[in-house]
Amino acid sequence: MGANGVSNGGKEVRTGIQHQKTFFFDIDNCLYPKSYRIHDMMGQLIDEYFQTHLSLSKEDAFSLHQRYYKDYGLAIEGLVRFHKVDPLEYNEKVDDALPLDEVIKPDPKLRQLLEDIDRSQVKLWLFTNAHITHGRRVVRLLGLQDCFDGITYCDYGAEELLCKPRREMYDKAMQDSGTKDGSQCYFVDDNALNAKAGKEYGWKSAHLVEPSVKAPEHPVADFQIENLEELRQVFPELFKQP
Repeated sequence: MGANGVSNGGKEVRTGIQHQKTFFFDIDNCLYPKSYRIHDMMGQLIDEYFQTHLSLSKEDAFSLHQRYYKDYGLAIEGLVRFHKVDPLEYNEKVDDALPLDEVIKPDPKLRQLLEDIDRSQVKLWLFTNAHITHGRRVVRLLGLQDCFDGITYCDYGAEELLCKPRREMYDKAMQDSGTKDGSQCYFVDDNALNAKAGKEYGWKSAHLVEPSVKAPEHPVADFQIENLEELRQVFPELFKQP
């Protein structure tokens, strides 16, 4: 990320020092709280897209949207598979149409958390199902574009959409970030399926479940946290020592 970053095939990477560990961060509803209701705004735009492009009623659009999200992790995955929708046009009408500038502001507390991580040992890497334009925009509005070494994203321009929780997406994150040893990887995500997949992949995984969100009946990851500050307690080895 930042001036020295390069983007290519679903990743953006900044060259720098070698690290022993890699910490993968989800973006949406993870780097900012669900109380921003961006997911709800996005859901409304997705439903409208379904109604307009598939000629569905409001109720049918909502139902199909939820089914695709549940089955594939992304509504666009179902749209591309079954309706030949152009993912980049969808991105323009949905993700890039969100009024994020009105909602997301710099978060000094989150920035301090990231700065307290021992960067001589830990590479920080963004790992999102969003397209690169949305991912960059969110991180810029949070004022964190200089805090991460790179990003693995769902490339809406690719011939095949690849996203979490598919194992191949975790393979891609490892490759993009230049990480060889999965046992030295850490991960935080608010999505239960993604956090579970990270744990099954061999990463040390934290599932972010805010107090306002219903927790899964059984924990899906190594740790379940209510806010990112708890990362200091569950992954103390990643932080600078006093």
